[in-house]
Amino acid sequence: MLLDRSRTRTGADDAAAVRATVQRARAAEALGWDGFWVAEHHGVPGVVGPAPAVLLAAVGAATSRIRLGSGGVMLPQHPPLVVAEQFAVLAALHPGRVELGVGRSVGFTAPVRRALRTPPEAADRFAEDLRELLDHLHGRSPVTVRPAVPQPPQVVVLASRSALGAAAALGLPVVVPAGADPAATAAALEGYRAAFAGPGAPRAGLLLDVLVADSAERARRELLPQAWSLAVSRTRGEFPPLPAPGEVDEDALPGRARRAVEEALAATVHGTEEEVGPRLAHLLERTGAQELVVATTVHDPELQEESDARLADLLLGGGR
Repeated sequence: MLLDRSRTRTGADDAAAVRATVQRARAAEALGWDGFWVAEHHGVPGVVGPAPAVLLAAVGAATSRIRLGSGGVMLPQHPPLVVAEQFAVLAALHPGRVELGVGRSVGFTAPVRRALRTPPEAADRFAEDLRELLDHLHGRSPVTVRPAVPQPPQVVVLASRSALGAAAALGLPVVVPAGADPAATAAALEGYRAAFAGPGAPRAGLLLDVLVADSAERARRELLPQAWSLAVSRTRGEFPPLPAPGEVDEDALPGRARRAVEEALAATVHGTEEEVGPRLAHLLERTGAQELVVATTVHDPELQEESDARLADLLLGGGR
């Protein structure tokens, strides 16, 4: 599936980024992708997706088949009842298509946490809030969630290692960052599977950045702005609008920033189909994950759609 973070780009305003997310979902459905997720970020320059339920309503109205999901709603920032109600509305509007991905982040910066009325210790309640959310969705709460839907959204945990235990105890699927160390990811998922409490089978997805292009050099060049933006976010608390690749002078970056960029690029999978395919297959085999969640954003929307198309052909065998 694809995860779109509604990133801004130089030369375009915030509203254009939101519209681009809806357009990308429409194109993804036509390409044969089976899922499209959106993220939640509050008060972060460069990322304009603060309301996943609202954005998913627009994505659902613009599509007819593709799964709709959040990657994810940050549960410490909301009462579980409100999350359950919002996604019950989505499930009523788009039956059988809605997934509810949840995470445990308490907000990107201290001012955001204060504005959300979310204390840092709210993350410690994640397991309790997650159980309460499930009770609301499945009719086990003293509060009746409306609208009542025959098929509540599937809850998926966006799992840092600290959240894997809660997901396993409640028998929920997870999505984990692939990271630059497949062995560590595999070990974390093995622990999740060992602790899984059912009733179904454990299921895991890998979150990573993937770009398919005519050459590895071009793919790396196009991913450079995203890596640069991530490096900036770690020092300034904001994601700058994605610049065009030619606007990022990697050699001019300070040493620490250059290392951060290289680390971000090393955690991606990029290149031609012949290069990307075996690496993705190895990652899935090494970690035992069943699904890929691709979160790449590049400056050029046409190149983004081209990569989405080539990756769909690679993963789905051209079936559309």
